[in-house]
Amino acid sequence: MVQTPMTRERLSALREEIARLENENVPGLLKAARKGAPEGFEQKIGNEDADVFRQVLPLGIAALDDILQGGLPLGGLTEIRTAETRDAGAAMGFVLALAVLCQDRGQAVSPVLWIGQGMTASEAGPPYGRGLQAYGLDTGRCIFSSPRTIADALWIAEAALSVPVFTAIILEIRGNPAQFGLNESRRLHMRARTGKVPIFLLRQAGEEEASSAIFRFRVAPAPAAGRPLPDGSMLAGSIGNPVFRVAVEKSRAFAPLELLMEWSSHARRFRDLVPETAASAAKRQPAHSVAELPASAGGPGGADEMGRVMAFQKAS
Repeated sequence: MVQTPMTRERLSALREEIARLENENVPGLLKAARKGAPEGFEQKIGNEDADVFRQVLPLGIAALDDILQGGLPLGGLTEIRTAETRDAGAAMGFVLALAVLCQDRGQAVSPVLWIGQGMTASEAGPPYGRGLQAYGLDTGRCIFSSPRTIADALWIAEAALSVPVFTAIILEIRGNPAQFGLNESRRLHMRARTGKVPIFLLRQAGEEEASSAIFRFRVAPAPAAGRPLPDGSMLAGSIGNPVFRVAVEKSRAFAPLELLMEWSSHARRFRDLVPETAASAAKRQPAHSVAELPASAGGPGGADEMGRVMAFQKAS
């Protein structure tokens, strides 16, 4: 589309009207960004009237960081949703990993704010302190809030974004409530961008809907790969790191992306897991394997026949 002087004038008027309605100085923010990129900031792709500079959080996976244009924006709204309630634990683990990365990157005293609307805790349970510590999160730098209503949760989120002292803000809601729509997500995104604070919207069992989030991910659990050994083999019978099946549903890329991401709480980083084929599985032999014993209870040839009954004497 070719922008004529009349078109640019209408766009400028529309931006000023949106800024007035949202009580945000958007033109002033854009002018300040055009003066130069502060250290550690990267330029966002766009036309000359919409170039802004943003700080990003790389996730350490090249294919994903390319789609994210360097990483997740550390000043804006990012949505993470699950299709079903049973996947809420996986999505929570994914968001917590993002919070750990934000803590490692942010200031030592800046806390993480978790806002969990009351219904979410009744469905998926609240965060557990010792589990969060084992996962890599510094709970001494975390604040947890459990408001009863969506309106209270949004009020807390907007108030927290107005005071940019948090490393990250997590807002957990359930489904697609009528009280949280496009206008509400736009307000959160604008406040997060102004304060340069990332806010992660964690949506339990929610459908795709219009949102001002820059990126949206759908997260589901995936089988753990087992614990790797230095020689590249896998320790038999071990419990591996958590693995997430992540689909990028909203981005500026033309093609969607779905990948398996493993989180290491010890290394505090993600690792890309390529789906294993049957041929590679046959070549991979577990190290320190234990000899398999025959599953026979009644003799060396096989298991007992079904239907055998054992009588016990009465106690009295």
